[in-house]
Amino acid sequence: MSDSSPESRERIPTRVFPTAEEVSVAVARDIAALIRDRAALGRTAVLGLATGSTPVSIYAELVRMHREDGLAFGNVVTFNLDEYYPMRPDSLQSYRRFMQEHLFDHVDIDPANIHIPDGTVPPEAVPAFTRAYEDAIRAAGGVDLQLLGIGRTGHIGFNEPGSAADSRTRLIALDRVTRLDAASDFFGEEFVPRRAITMGVGTILDARRVLLIAFGEHKAGVVAQAVEGPVTPKIAASYLQRHPNAEVVLDLAGAAELTRFRSPWLLGPVEWGPASIRKAVVWLAGRLGKPILKLTDEDYNESGLQDLAAERGPAYEININVFRGLAETITGWPGGKPDELKRPGDISRPTDAVFPKRVLVFSPHPDDDVISMGGTLIRLQDQGHEVHVAYQTSGNLAVFDADALRFADFATDFNAIFDIGADQAERIEGHIETALRQKQPGQVDTPEVRQIKTLIRRGEARAAGRDSGIPVERLHFLDLPFYETGAVRKRPLGADDVAIVTEILERIRPHQIYAAGDLSDPHGTHRVCLDAILRAFERVRAQPWFAQCEVWLYRGAWQEWEPERIEMAVPLSPEEVVRKRNAIFKHQSQKDRAMFPGTDEREFWQRAEARNRETASLYDRLGLAEYAAMEGFVRWRG
Repeated sequence: MSDSSPESRERIPTRVFPTAEEVSVAVARDIAALIRDRAALGRTAVLGLATGSTPVSIYAELVRMHREDGLAFGNVVTFNLDEYYPMRPDSLQSYRRFMQEHLFDHVDIDPANIHIPDGTVPPEAVPAFTRAYEDAIRAAGGVDLQLLGIGRTGHIGFNEPGSAADSRTRLIALDRVTRLDAASDFFGEEFVPRRAITMGVGTILDARRVLLIAFGEHKAGVVAQAVEGPVTPKIAASYLQRHPNAEVVLDLAGAAELTRFRSPWLLGPVEWGPASIRKAVVWLAGRLGKPILKLTDEDYNESGLQDLAAERGPAYEININVFRGLAETITGWPGGKPDELKRPGDISRPTDAVFPKRVLVFSPHPDDDVISMGGTLIRLQDQGHEVHVAYQTSGNLAVFDADALRFADFATDFNAIFDIGADQAERIEGHIETALRQKQPGQVDTPEVRQIKTLIRRGEARAAGRDSGIPVERLHFLDLPFYETGAVRKRPLGADDVAIVTEILERIRPHQIYAAGDLSDPHGTHRVCLDAILRAFERVRAQPWFAQCEVWLYRGAWQEWEPERIEMAVPLSPEEVVRKRNAIFKHQSQKDRAMFPGTDEREFWQRAEARNRETASLYDRLGLAEYAAMEGFVRWRG
């Protein structure tokens, strides 16, 4: 690889695909080719396998190839990377169970050829077990292809920061960040095992070929450290730089922090268009700490942007064009401005054509609407639009058991006071109390408990809707079936889910749609919910109303859009920030401590306010108008 190539800073060969689905298909084909090649030679194919959300779609594609293309697994031997310790194989969180459910139960692999670390080995027998695991890998001829994900600490397998390059299969203490990231699977960080059995870095590096797969913006930073940074025990994945046949395979979001995507002009010539020019100028202004209109030709030349200055300069022309483009993203009228309120000099926007509008806001969970775009939601309602909110999932997983008991007590007392089926109410409360008191960590709730938790989330969503001025009849609870497993692991998106979303689109026929584009949601629900919407769009695409419909993607719960990508920025006054906060506060079951906080331990209202204030601050630092806060949106164009 030459120093002038776009990938010259990448110390591990890296392939990037537009979507996670395309990555999964490509990797599954690589695995299938190995299996078939070895079968043709009468040899086994030894696979090192990973668990977690990343390889799920890879395994799904392998299962499809088995069923539809005749891919046989009779010659396959597998060794899994790791397992929590202690862990029963039938537990919901067991990696043994994960592999059975996602791959082994659906293909013709010989069970004797499956090897997974045993989470039930007595402590005194663990050293002997880990030595035997290494011996089994050697006896199989070594791993031909090792599949890896990457953790937020840069771990591969469970090789946490500090793991040595020659480490072998062993029992390891889990980093708190790793345990926090796993908290959702165990219904709370306190239930996550503190240890795990993992292949060592040296074991992984012994594989003849290694593929590290990563999806999503939340993995982009650590991927860049592993691929472009120094080899260091602090980032175990960086050891792959020493492997002769390692490769990293990413979707675009996972590759976002690589130099060739973040600042490609530092690597060589760039084709300058409006998007790349805006990205470069915002980057330059941030790097130098200067407003856009104060950037000079010298600033461009001395920061690796000589080509841009020469091709599109002088600096003043570039600056003013980018500045105007950013200024035009700011609007206090997200649903358009009626003609009678327009003043001389107002920017004419496509959104002005119809006023008032029917607006449909899709919210993956019952609180994403107010957390991510609560200020815009309130403003749309205040400005006279017919605003509807569709809550795509019940969100019942995120309710603490204590809240369910508290509401069951209330229901029993309420029914007793008003003599409404008191005997039956007491029986139901008794069932709920018994079920919750006997519940083991990570165990799925009974249907009755899930229902009361659903009602809690619905009541909070209605309260937040009222606080935002939206009539209760315009709040729609879709309860998409894919979510309703009672466990963190969901069903694949199905036709029923898409049909429900299609129905509400056809019923409301909105002029404007808002949907969550925050795909860094670590639990994957946002991604699945957006997929349901996009599939529904395919069903309504031919209808005349859809041709006139605008679709905007919001973020906020997990991260915010970068300023160079924002196409509509809605400024919030200090009073609107408070109104948004109050609406978020109505979600009391998520207040103080959320069930699944993800990688950011702040409360959701704190995250939202910090991100909204930072977006406004970024605009201010770029030399634009200063506001208390801003919510950003990107236009979906299909």
